[in-house]
Amino acid sequence: MLFGKKKPRRNSQIDSLIGSSTELRGDVHFKDGLHIDGTVKGNVIAEGENSMLTMSEHGRIEGEVRVHNLVLNGEVVGDVHASEHIELAPAARVTGNVYYNLIEMAMGAEVNGNLVQCYDSVAHIACG
Repeated sequence: MLFGKKKPRRNSQIDSLIGSSTELRGDVHFKDGLHIDGTVKGNVIAEGENSMLTMSEHGRIEGEVRVHNLVLNGEVVGDVHASEHIELAPAARVTGNVYYNLIEMAMGAEVNGNLVQCYDSVAHIACG
């Protein structure tokens, strides 16, 4: 338990994959799980409960990210909104603000922007 709170339930099923040699231009809307090894030039938005976005060290997003759960080991140029949980792995690079409920940040992860703890999943109150 994290200070009396239950650890968030993560959806481990990945339904969609953006491969390392793929570049998408435009917004990506997804449900359930998405893994990015390639590049997305547009916003990445989760639709649905308990969505999960994972990104490898080769992945890159140029746009805003709005998800429930995020494991980031690549680069995001834009604001990141994680309404439940965000894990910034050692190769994570964010140029923008990170809005989160719960955060884990590994040594080596980099955020060039503000870290804003502002989402209350019980009251469904978000900011940013």
